[in-house]
Amino acid sequence: MERKDAVLRRLREAGDQAVSGQELAEELGVSRTAVWKMIRSLQNEGYEIGATSNRGYRLEGDLDRLSQTELQDGLPGVAVSVLQSVDSTNTEAKRRIVAGLDTPLLIVAEEQTAGRGRQGKSFYSPGGSGIYMTLVVHPDVPVTDAVSVTTRASVAVCRAIRRLTNAKPEIKWVNDLYLNGKKLCGILVEAVSDFESGVTRSLVIGAGVNITTEDFPAEVSGAALHPCGVSRNRLIVEIAKELLRETDDLRDRSYLEDYRAWSLVLGKPVVYTQNGQKKEAVAVEIDDNGGLIVENAAGERTTLQSGEISLRLQ
Repeated sequence: MERKDAVLRRLREAGDQAVSGQELAEELGVSRTAVWKMIRSLQNEGYEIGATSNRGYRLEGDLDRLSQTELQDGLPGVAVSVLQSVDSTNTEAKRRIVAGLDTPLLIVAEEQTAGRGRQGKSFYSPGGSGIYMTLVVHPDVPVTDAVSVTTRASVAVCRAIRRLTNAKPEIKWVNDLYLNGKKLCGILVEAVSDFESGVTRSLVIGAGVNITTEDFPAEVSGAALHPCGVSRNRLIVEIAKELLRETDDLRDRSYLEDYRAWSLVLGKPVVYTQNGQKKEAVAVEIDDNGGLIVENAAGERTTLQSGEISLRLQ
């Protein structure tokens, strides 16, 4: 950890209490002048740090900035890359895989200029107001085992948010998270597979969560977590840990219990488009493969698979 980051962490831990320059100097093994220079550097980055004679330094306005150090400390087995701006964290991840990446990697960005969602949709990603992250893992499993990762990812993100905040998001099949009827999070999972051997070499798992976003485009009905009482860094770490757990054993189907419990669509009328035709039905069940079972007015049941349809609540 850089000493400047250690100073920032110490000030955060102190809360409303001031920390003396002498105390910081002793903890870090540096001079008080060196501490002062670190404080100035943090102030130049935008942190509001007050200095009071005979009392010390206090963090007055804690900007929720992405921290390479905090993220790396929370994920010791994963390489972490923090970017100020990128077209898409998923796209950047795939570029690195092409360049030879073969170890776990987390990419996070303050903003995306071309954020992507499922079915070619864009994901609104303004600077500093959301979580835009992609986790890359290399499972080397049969392609059929990797199919469930899309639904697993929605459960992983939902678990982290529910555990760390007061929010109770629900999952709109297949994998969008909604809060109070509005979209909170989008997830895009992409696979790099060897089709000759039928093996998925790498999984690119992207998630975008609205944290403090207020002004959404007219066509977007978005929700945000703010105030959520937790930093973006901590939430990112917990989401990544949940994703790592869910991709560790892709044969384990226990995640389906949470997937069904947090479903936004079960028991509700839906309209889905399949093969260019709009159809109405009621969502009645989620099968063991994550497929959505719907029933029409005639009592006929159909199992919908992700990628085949688009679905909306009536």
